[in-house]
Amino acid sequence: MAILTRPARTDRTRTPDGPATDPSGGPSAARSTSPTTVLAAALLAFFVISLDGSVVNVALPAISHSLGGTMADLQWIVDGYTLMFAAFMLSAGTFSDRIGASRAYAWGLASFTVASLACGIAPNLGTLIGARMVQGGAAALMVPASLALIRQTYTDPGKRARAIAIWTAAGSVAVAVGPVIGGMLTSGLSWRAVFYLNLPVGALGLALLTRITPSPRRSAPVDLVGQLSVVASLAGLTYAVIEGGRAGWTSGDVLGTLALAAVAIAVFVVTQSRREQPMVPLSIFKNRTVLVCLAAGFTINAVFYGAIFLLGMYFQQVRGASPVSTGAMFIPMCALISIVNMAGVKLAARKGAWVPMTIGQLVMTAGSLLMLTVTSSTSYWIPVLLLVPIGLGGGFAVPSLTAAILENVDGERAGTAAAVLNTFRQVGSCIAVAAFGALIADTGHFQRGFDTSFVACVVMLLVTAVGTAVLLPRVTKKADA
Repeated sequence: MAILTRPARTDRTRTPDGPATDPSGGPSAARSTSPTTVLAAALLAFFVISLDGSVVNVALPAISHSLGGTMADLQWIVDGYTLMFAAFMLSAGTFSDRIGASRAYAWGLASFTVASLACGIAPNLGTLIGARMVQGGAAALMVPASLALIRQTYTDPGKRARAIAIWTAAGSVAVAVGPVIGGMLTSGLSWRAVFYLNLPVGALGLALLTRITPSPRRSAPVDLVGQLSVVASLAGLTYAVIEGGRAGWTSGDVLGTLALAAVAIAVFVVTQSRREQPMVPLSIFKNRTVLVCLAAGFTINAVFYGAIFLLGMYFQQVRGASPVSTGAMFIPMCALISIVNMAGVKLAARKGAWVPMTIGQLVMTAGSLLMLTVTSSTSYWIPVLLLVPIGLGGGFAVPSLTAAILENVDGERAGTAAAVLNTFRQVGSCIAVAAFGALIADTGHFQRGFDTSFVACVVMLLVTAVGTAVLLPRVTKKADA
């Protein structure tokens, strides 16, 4: 594919903020870039990436019935994707800069599509989990690349802001409709169709890329030691949480992987403090607003995706609902998330980001607390309605959370801050599925694990909601980081 080849440097000049030009200053004769084409390609990537973060949850019982496996295996189907997504997010932007955003996007999308095919034809759980990990790594590469494509194509700030808003909305819609689509495909066709859905999307995205001018490259150091330490720490922590519920917290494997995670984190901190150009400048963690936003982002994602995981298992394993019925249970929550996104942004503009962030987390707290009333004999509509405040609260808080962290770091570190925030949010999702899955693994004590999980949600949300209300500035302003 032409997009993957290195263009000749003798007949083309590259500009940092726009497409390649020929020596005469006009657009490249080989290929012109339409802003609409770029936006369409970026939307496809972010939509399918976000979709795969939630679409699989409803299909887990069907996968278990088809391929067998324990609750721990099912957790790895979800967490394998999220883990690699989170782990490679920090260095994906640097890699995208080195090879050019269009190439990074093409490599990521091609890898994601091939991995989706491998998921769909997987003969066993090991193959499926491995392919999901490849999907996650490819997804991490596509996110910063797709944003970079928008940045270099839309040079007008107003048009760029609208394009990014549309890009963000596509991700929100995908997350919201994921369980619904997953249920429909699993019931109507097969759980494998959940992954086959990505194939035409990937093919269309790659076709669009052939119409996009190759992006400029720039020198950007790759921190291999830092990247490997992030992968080792997150993998060790996730494995320990999942296996701790199965083998016991004092087992050799669990203690060994916890030790590995601790050593890897220490290596990361030491290497970042000594590098002239660190992957993550540790100074950003001295910013109080950044720390509050990272904690809130972790918690909101943990509760949101943890609830989807728990309710997906509850509806099918406890209540015997079909996948399509289970997917339909999430429709009321999904239908309202995108609406409250903009409402939160407008309130933040008037009152400050701390207001919608605090309100959103408290609304999620109320929904999580009321989930403790749900039992195996509760009317179906009760948990369906209780999912609504969990989704609404998260949708209300997240846009303001993102804006707050970006407004409180220097502009040159905005990309790094966004990557760190997304990493913390994905880790929250990963740890929640690992921990909650371990708590409900014993089907004989599902209710106890279900209740304990939502008690944990309430505690985490109360802590971060209070922290948000007390520690965030009333008027956001630039801070050194």
